Amino acid sequence: MAGGDEEVLEAAPAGGAVRHRQAGKGGGEDDERGNGAGPGNDPASLERVFADKAVPSWREQLTFRALAVSALLSVMFSVIVMKLNLTTGIVPSLNVSAGLLGFFFVRMWTAAVERMGLLRKPFTRQENTVIQTCVVSAYGIAFSGGFGSYLFGMSETIAKHATEAKDANNIKDPHLGWMIGFLFLVSFIGIFALVPLRKIMIVDYKLTYPSGTATAYLINGFHTPEGAKLAKKQVKTLGKYFLFSFFWGFFQWFYTAGDDCGFKNFPTLGLEAYNNRFFFDFSPTYVGVGMICPYIVNVSVLLGGILSWGVMWPLIAKKKGSWYPADLPDTSLHGLQAYRVFISIALILGDGLYNFLKVLIRTVAGFISMVQQNSKSQLPVSDNGGLMSTTEAVSFDDERRTELFLKDQIPKSVAYGGYVVIAAISIGTLPQIFPQLKWYYILVAYVVAPVLAFCNAYGSGLTDWSLASTYGKLAIFVFGAWAGLSHGGVLVGLAACGVMMSIVSTASDLMQDFKTGYLTLASPRSMFISQVIGTGMGCVIAPCVFWLFYKAFSDIGESGTEYPAPYAIVYRNMAILGVDGFSSLPENCITLCYIFFAAAIVINLVRDLTPHRVSRFIPLPMAMAIPFYIGSYFAIDMFLGSVILFAWERLNKAKADAFGPAVASGLICGDGIWTLPQSILALAKVKPPICMKFLSRAANAKVDSFFAG
Repeated sequence: MAGGDEEVLEAAPAGGAVRHRQAGKGGGEDDERGNGAGPGNDPASLERVFADKAVPSWREQLTFRALAVSALLSVMFSVIVMKLNLTTGIVPSLNVSAGLLGFFFVRMWTAAVERMGLLRKPFTRQENTVIQTCVVSAYGIAFSGGFGSYLFGMSETIAKHATEAKDANNIKDPHLGWMIGFLFLVSFIGIFALVPLRKIMIVDYKLTYPSGTATAYLINGFHTPEGAKLAKKQVKTLGKYFLFSFFWGFFQWFYTAGDDCGFKNFPTLGLEAYNNRFFFDFSPTYVGVGMICPYIVNVSVLLGGILSWGVMWPLIAKKKGSWYPADLPDTSLHGLQAYRVFISIALILGDGLYNFLKVLIRTVAGFISMVQQNSKSQLPVSDNGGLMSTTEAVSFDDERRTELFLKDQIPKSVAYGGYVVIAAISIGTLPQIFPQLKWYYILVAYVVAPVLAFCNAYGSGLTDWSLASTYGKLAIFVFGAWAGLSHGGVLVGLAACGVMMSIVSTASDLMQDFKTGYLTLASPRSMFISQVIGTGMGCVIAPCVFWLFYKAFSDIGESGTEYPAPYAIVYRNMAILGVDGFSSLPENCITLCYIFFAAAIVINLVRDLTPHRVSRFIPLPMAMAIPFYIGSYFAIDMFLGSVILFAWERLNKAKADAFGPAVASGLICGDGIWTLPQSILALAKVKPPICMKFLSRAANAKVDSFFAG
């Protein structure tokens, strides 16, 4: 981090754009006005900085080294995302990490080859964009593949914790073969859905796509002289915290020889707080996540934990014997666990419904406005009735970008043909994997999917909100209810969720990638091919990583364990609600669900209607819902990450903006990668040597007397 504040200050705009993207929502204001356009240059003419550098052809952008680095990073980030999926389900944007590490590894590769005198091609920003697209596509499958939600929710492990639908007709246990096949069938079709609309979305409508825009500024910044210097320092910082986080995970492992052992079960706030899942678990991962997520997200998660585990669950527990049978364990979905799961679902659905309608209305209104503006601008007339010139001043950057963006066309026959062929194969093959999922369910999904994909991609371009999971939940209810419980409706709903989520999510991601390519002069054809290659990598890597976790940790999916997979039980219970209603819930549970569903809508409405200076302090219902089921231990980690970043920004904002994402990424990546050797040790049945456990004074006295006797 040495090197003086001046250099950091010069590169701060790029860091600011990245930080804005990390916030992930509502990000239309920092568009193409030059944020991060490059240190010391006119923000309006970024491309003049690169004017003397030839733009490689689309084939030259798809280099072997780019794909090799992409494969390495895809494995790394799939492991990290899988761990996050199976612990809390909170997955922050890792694009900064992918961009930094991609830049670092290829620069290291080219430096080594150059020393041998064999360097033929310099490392370009277009090649960097290919790596970014490929890696994000691959690790995106680890998230959208449903390994912590709908796909694992099909298993017997999760079904046995549900209230009903435990028959074989509604259960399908994970297996490597069918998971890879399923992902190959559903993950590619979304890539073809919106390709013909790329010019309309990117060039004609000039949609912002804040995440894609910020990623482009990050990559452009790396390839300026000043940006390259800063990137080297950021990589060094990331590496330092990566090593710290990795070896901290290794150190902790020695103390986890039994259940509830080790630093992850340290009762930092006392034993009573620990019993209500309030403790700091020394997780570098979630400290790093807290440094990346916006402050309001971290505060919302902590407030949700305090409201649920600090207030509501202790009060409801006192109703044992009145609201639900006294002889039930806390983990039973006929008892206290039902309130935890279903109130959390109510908050998630209320928040999702509100934002779905909000983004849909904004999308329709924006589309109508855009069409009206375009129609008015086609035939402008002057006061004397003569035609006026429609030529607007086009900047050098826009002219250059548009010229290259339209150069390498992707034939419409490839897009339409690809969609039809893959849809036909899926309709014929998916019922072989899920006999309950009839061919006509899939046909209806594929007919409706392009419309929903367009809505999601257009809304994402305006607001940076991807509602893929909301469309997936909608599919759970529609197709599950259509099939009915006796015909495997739970499994049908979960499988349909996977089909819909994959199409809608992939189509939106591709448009973000096209925006990144547009701003870095990467060919749309290389973007498309790298997305296809990355998706193919993800369809193999993600199931293999999940299978490693599944085999290495026998208690995966169990509440209160290291990997509880909280969204798996949430998604399965949504499917049960879709086919069977609320008949099996304990007393007053449905009333509380209605209250929290309405509260989520009201809170969101208040956030949108109040001025920003007020709304920025109003918590997010979706974030508050996360700890309702699994506890607040990770919320304390995330809040600590926020406090660290806040203090750093107060002391030196320029350095915090420039190096904060690198520190956070190092903490997340090191702890995440430690999971690989930990899994291998578990498979080899190598046990940690020590159990560090904490007892109350009374319990300790009993243990001492037992050994003394």
